[in-house]
Amino acid sequence: MRTFTRWLLAAAMIFAGLSHLCWARKEFQAQVPDLVTDVLPIDKDGVVVASGAVEMMLGAALVVLPKERRRIGGILAAFFVAIFPGNIAQAVGKRKGFGLDDDRARYLRLLFQPVLVAWAIWATRD
Repeated sequence: MRTFTRWLLAAAMIFAGLSHLCWARKEFQAQVPDLVTDVLPIDKDGVVVASGAVEMMLGAALVVLPKERRRIGGILAAFFVAIFPGNIAQAVGKRKGFGLDDDRARYLRLLFQPVLVAWAIWATRD
């Protein structure tokens, strides 16, 4: 079961990364907190592209580096924690994206992030 869920997570990460780079760039820009672009010399599209590349690399690493799966799972869990402020920014800023066009939907989405963290940890343990 762990192998199946790990491969499913890998596929989801690669799909999400591709969507960052291709068809959902504008949607993901709604999640980039303004503070990030105020502090760093990068625009929202650059953040989206960079995070998409990281997602694809982590997804691929889950499959091609089986001896490192536990470490990759920890890195992926940390990545999910690191991007959580973007989800909060979307909710607090009432930003539309991914069909999240009301407060209830945006705040309910916040509950999904801990599930992703737990999934990354559980699926990569022996």
